[in-house]
Amino acid sequence: MKTTEFISTLSAAPGNRLIFAGLDGRAVHSGYHLTELKAAQFETVDCGGQTNRWLETIVQLWVPTDADDEYMTAAKFLKIFEKVRGMIPLNLDAEIRVEYGDENFFPAIYHVRSVTHDQTTTCVLLEPPRTTCKARDRRVATFPTTDSCCAPPTEVCCSA
Repeated sequence: MKTTEFISTLSAAPGNRLIFAGLDGRAVHSGYHLTELKAAQFETVDCGGQTNRWLETIVQLWVPTDADDEYMTAAKFLKIFEKVRGMIPLNLDAEIRVEYGDENFFPAIYHVRSVTHDQTTTCVLLEPPRTTCKARDRRVATFPTTDSCCAPPTEVCCSA
């Protein structure tokens, strides 16, 4: 999900409690803090030798040991986001990610699968990250019958 879509969805119900939950239904504990916003830029080379560039907005959550029983509201999240947006170059077209970890969530940077809301609650559904082989993905898109890993002749894959 793009950052702009995420922010727009939160803006639609600013008074709602903001709950982040995994695919299994477990939620980030109440009393969490939005501890960091990151404007991340990635520059990579995949195993097919192709360079890749993309941006992400990473929201880091943390639950202190003395956390209260209240969930942050969407309005409070948006207020923090806007303040930080004036300090670092958060790109609204970047993918939004949520960094979190505890006894219910393996520490990772999660994808936002969806954001839904009802009268009192906005729920952000988090999806664990997955790995892929970009060179294979490009080859399968071009030649659907192949499942080759690397795309010669610029192969730089460790499996070579």
